[in-house]
Amino acid sequence: MRAADGFTGRANSALTCGDPGMPIPDALRAVQGFAREHGIKPTAHVIKGSPPEPEIGAAGWIVDLDHPGGAESLVMTGPLEKFADGVAESRDLPGWWELTAGSEVSAAQRHVLGSGGNVCFASITEDGVVIAAVRGAVVEDLLHVARLAVRPSHRRQGLARRLMGELAGWGLAQGATTCVLQVAEHNEPAIRLYEELGCTEHHRYRYWIPAVS
Repeated sequence: MRAADGFTGRANSALTCGDPGMPIPDALRAVQGFAREHGIKPTAHVIKGSPPEPEIGAAGWIVDLDHPGGAESLVMTGPLEKFADGVAESRDLPGWWELTAGSEVSAAQRHVLGSGGNVCFASITEDGVVIAAVRGAVVEDLLHVARLAVRPSHRRQGLARRLMGELAGWGLAQGATTCVLQVAEHNEPAIRLYEELGCTEHHRYRYWIPAVS
């Protein structure tokens, strides 16, 4: 179970992998208790088609169709060597945070985005302004990619592809071989980009919540 003041679904949900050591209904009640203690919405991160999914539904939980990130997301993976181009420089710039997390960055956001292994805050700037940004974190041989963003005024210029290539180069230099990323199923442009880079779908997941709070 994880809590981070509501920032991102992943950091504020219970990951339903493995044996919880108790019946599923009891485990879900524990999730609800944990959520109350931390002031967050009780949420279970469930891999689509996984063994716990039917039991979670039978316990009175439903897919969160109103989840801010979308009701269903893909986890995609791909070899870094296929699209590495250059090497990103990690720069902890105020503009990076503003573009990826908003104008007022909370302590929880800094904790979530600043932790998780060897982290890279990659960006592209123009006249001192961050116009594209992405976060990478190397854990063992995996480069976890998140928060890819391009300012609306600079989209459709290949900046996302360029930044992904530079981040892949950074990941290779840190010993990673494979990228892992998450993308909402409705974000078709991003999915096309990742597919063009050589990424394929590994699995899907959804967030489940109690039908009655």
